[in-house]
Amino acid sequence: MRIFFSVGEPSGDLHASNLIRRLRQQVPEMECVGLGGPKMAAAGCELVRDLTTLAVMGFSQVVVHLREFFRILAEAEAYLDAHPVDAVVLVDFPGFNWHLARKAKQRGIPVYYYGVPQMWAWAPWRVRKLRRLVDLAICKLPFEPEWFARRGCQAEYVGHPFFDQLSSQTYDESFVAEQSEGAGPLLLLLPGSRNQEVKTHWPMLRSAAEQCLREHPNLRVAVGCYRQSQFEQIDRELRAEGSAITAHWNRTPELMRAADVCLACSGSVSLELMYHRLPTIIVYRVSRLMNFFKNLFLRCRYITLVNLMASDSIERTKWQTYWPDAVGSSDVPMPEYLTRRDCSQELARRASDLIARPQERERRRTWLGKLKEQFAIPGASERAAELILQRLGRKAAQRRAA
Repeated sequence: MRIFFSVGEPSGDLHASNLIRRLRQQVPEMECVGLGGPKMAAAGCELVRDLTTLAVMGFSQVVVHLREFFRILAEAEAYLDAHPVDAVVLVDFPGFNWHLARKAKQRGIPVYYYGVPQMWAWAPWRVRKLRRLVDLAICKLPFEPEWFARRGCQAEYVGHPFFDQLSSQTYDESFVAEQSEGAGPLLLLLPGSRNQEVKTHWPMLRSAAEQCLREHPNLRVAVGCYRQSQFEQIDRELRAEGSAITAHWNRTPELMRAADVCLACSGSVSLELMYHRLPTIIVYRVSRLMNFFKNLFLRCRYITLVNLMASDSIERTKWQTYWPDAVGSSDVPMPEYLTRRDCSQELARRASDLIARPQERERRRTWLGKLKEQFAIPGASERAAELILQRLGRKAAQRRAA
């Protein structure tokens, strides 16, 4: 049995590597091959090309690498022609993977998409492409199967593989204890993982934190940095100005365990914050143009995955996008601000309220704890592997019967 993988992002490389290990545990003779990254290679996948080195963001970067993408697509197509392949498994990277799915379907090879593009959030017409090119959507989020099923797609929910990683994570317990036992509550700032996110959100988060410090003199504030270069820049800035805020690198999981309140840039980090039951306010600052188009194209009620998981319906029903301070706005686990302007005052007010009200913090911890019990269940990789093998076994039986 041979499965061809196509993975274009470092995060996808991690999730695909765990899936490959599970597949090979159940079928030791299985051959895994394709486009991916170093973690997949370490798990036993034979790489035709390392596609993760070309992970790009933005239209201009896609154009720069367009010729290389078509060259890689041609190599993948040649492999499919030269070798018997039982299935193609796609992970993330939809711009490229739609082309590969089309090539696979032309050859009668079943296609499984592990971690489906979030077309429920914007551009839902893309579901026609999924219905035509993908045999099974393997979903990470609990509301996705029903959304896809209503649009004629086969979809199954296995859970988010991120929780596999979190369930096995180790911590520096001495650092957690040191941060937890400090005098005064701890406010955690998470300005994002990408450099552009940090550049956009750090000044706003710092301003909000400084407003909180003026209101709560015993407050401690820590910044969790995902990259060493980001830490060095922020740490240098804070030290030069004699700020009471401290920056840390490679300590974010520990800080999440120790903190009382968090201000965070939107992203999958919300799932980790839910896992640690940390009361959080989310912010995402967009360009003027994106701010204009969000009311036209954003189809989901919230931008934060945790809020969507807690909602009865993910679909937006009002013209204006959600704003937590608007009259009649829903109470959500993580109040979120999708905006083009500096909303540091709103963030400071929300954070100060949580800092001053331990009972409200505990209410939110309890809420997040219930969501964690419901959704943060490890084993997504194993469930996805079993699902793929079941489908392949059924296909093989049908071929034998024919």
